[in-house]
Amino acid sequence: MITTEHAHVSNYAHDGYLVVDNVLTSEQLAEVRAEATAICRGERGEIDGVVPAAPGEPDDDVLRRYLCVHFPHKISKVLHDVAVLPKIADALTGVIGPDVKMMQSMLFIKAEGKPGQAWHQDETHIPTRDRSLTAVWIALDDATVENGCLWVLPGSHRRGYLYPDREQHDVRFDCTKEAHGFTDDNAIPVELPAGSALVFDGHLLHRSLPNTGRHGMRRAYVTHYMNAGSLLPWFPPGADDSMGTVDHRDVVLVAGEDPYAFKGITDVMRPHVRPAGEGGCVR
Repeated sequence: MITTEHAHVSNYAHDGYLVVDNVLTSEQLAEVRAEATAICRGERGEIDGVVPAAPGEPDDDVLRRYLCVHFPHKISKVLHDVAVLPKIADALTGVIGPDVKMMQSMLFIKAEGKPGQAWHQDETHIPTRDRSLTAVWIALDDATVENGCLWVLPGSHRRGYLYPDREQHDVRFDCTKEAHGFTDDNAIPVELPAGSALVFDGHLLHRSLPNTGRHGMRRAYVTHYMNAGSLLPWFPPGADDSMGTVDHRDVVLVAGEDPYAFKGITDVMRPHVRPAGEGGCVR
């Protein structure tokens, strides 16, 4: 397994991922777990799709209602601060460059029996002009094969090719599409202790399998970053814009400088949830 202490950038370029140990201290980990619960209970402001918890409703019952909370950093200072931790910034500048910005956060809650997510590449959903998209996946519980840790296809990012995706109805996975057109014989699981992080390239193929329930809940905090010197054409251009200049600006500067700071920062992405199903797609 690659770690920042024993690997050069060339290893990341070859494999498409690295592990950063102990991103969170035990105290920070406890704080993030508590914050995740507060968010899902509706105690941190309005989130589309969240049903406020009833008084006395057990925390685990509340958490099990959701698979993912999108953009929680926008309503939680705790999660915002985690996204810009110096240890994370150091890892990111090593693989992206000196100037780094963040555009997305997700809080995944994979309770016992909940589905995984089929093979996909993050750059399919968050397209950067310079292929610099990078994810940081922080385990909030020990992530194991049994509770649905990530699996990766090492080196699958190197072609810079985005595989086509299609609808899938595999009961092991949630409703998101699956990438196809490749073999996954060389896929490996990446088990992580709570508080450690997987950093990976936006073109790296990855997936997760269901939580069998043998190792308890599997929560993770995931953030996405890119080179601050590049543009983010996340959405189609407006009537007066060309595709070559469109640039999503609901971002957070994490390291270095933002050469496009003159454009200002927008506030357009709203926190929302992905409800938990019992497996497969509920349409």
